[in-house]
Amino acid sequence: MTSPEPLGASPDEQRELRADAERNRERILAAARTLFAREGLGVSMAAVAREAGVGKATLSRRFATREDLITAVFADRMDAYADATDTALADPDPWRGFAGYVHAVCAMQAADRGFADVLTMTFPAAKPLEARRAQAYNGLLELIARAQASGHLRPEFSDRDMVILLMANAGVIAATGDAAPDTWQRLVGYMLRSFAAPGAELPTLPPPPQPRALYRAMVRLARPHQTADADKRPRHPA
Repeated sequence: MTSPEPLGASPDEQRELRADAERNRERILAAARTLFAREGLGVSMAAVAREAGVGKATLSRRFATREDLITAVFADRMDAYADATDTALADPDPWRGFAGYVHAVCAMQAADRGFADVLTMTFPAAKPLEARRAQAYNGLLELIARAQASGHLRPEFSDRDMVILLMANAGVIAATGDAAPDTWQRLVGYMLRSFAAPGAELPTLPPPPQPRALYRAMVRLARPHQTADADKRPRHPA
């Protein structure tokens, strides 16, 4: 979507207006990527506009809805998400392909908190994004069927279990943040063990986070609640 060009503008002025509009769009996308990756999808559109150094009206002209912005920001990541199933299906070992897919997708979540949220939500109005999600889902169904047929994935495993894992992983990533950033790998290691049938080959279980790192993550989690409690305390005049 581009801004209407003023009547009577010269060709040079029109080109400059289009270039300015494109610069604004790129600034908005860069700002949204940064904020979503760091803080998740709870970031407001106003915060994106501030980070980009543009007004709310400019943001609205470039991206009429929140879904439009999310689609633009995460288009490449959704492509990589869908491609992960193709890579896994190309592995001649069905179980290894399945386990590799699980780890790859959870790693994508760990690299970007916003994408961790995207994988556990639906955006009906964001049709390109949802089309890629559907493609990835169909690939996952095939991965599950192949791994179960090989005898290495438990027969009771369901595609819904993958959604549960992604939700749990998103929670661990949000909770540990940069205090204990590799904790998600421990979760995935244990979950793969719960998914595996007897005899399936499993990678080495990643180590647990260091006690001090986990403590820092717990302190970090407590801070928002402490701040909220402080805000509720009655104010007394000095």
